[in-house]
Amino acid sequence: MSTLKDRLRTDLTTAMKARDELRSSTLRMVLAAVTTAEVAGKSAKVLSDDEVVAVLTSEAKKRREAATAFADGGRAESAERETAEAGVIAEYLPEQLTEAEIAEIVTEAVAATGAAGEGMRAMGKVMGLVQQRTKGRADGGAVAAEVKRQLGA
Repeated sequence: MSTLKDRLRTDLTTAMKARDELRSSTLRMVLAAVTTAEVAGKSAKVLSDDEVVAVLTSEAKKRREAATAFADGGRAESAERETAEAGVIAEYLPEQLTEAEIAEIVTEAVAATGAAGEGMRAMGKVMGLVQQRTKGRADGGAVAAEVKRQLGA
């Protein structure tokens, strides 16, 4: 079993003993998503820490999007709950990159691929290189926006 999944289970037990309803329900939800990912496909498998981080990233993104939707719909209480759940999940994710760090990585990738004069045709190869370096540490939308900006789109 991955050490991150083991940590999630241990923290769930601790949260249940402390009667922390928000943390325990969030960790249950995340562990269910991890289990679903493990049994998806033709055969069951145990996820590595990187794969668990990918599931956590996806779950955190769902919470952020739901919080935005609730806030736009005038449901502040539900938006706060989703934001709080995203905060709990964020504790298990690697530290997120700043905009400046993302810009620096994109600049290096553009230089490494020689894509400076190619414009948007080079988006794919630049994104491939950048995603390897930012995996789990930056929102894909923010990375794509920076790549587009630097390629002149």
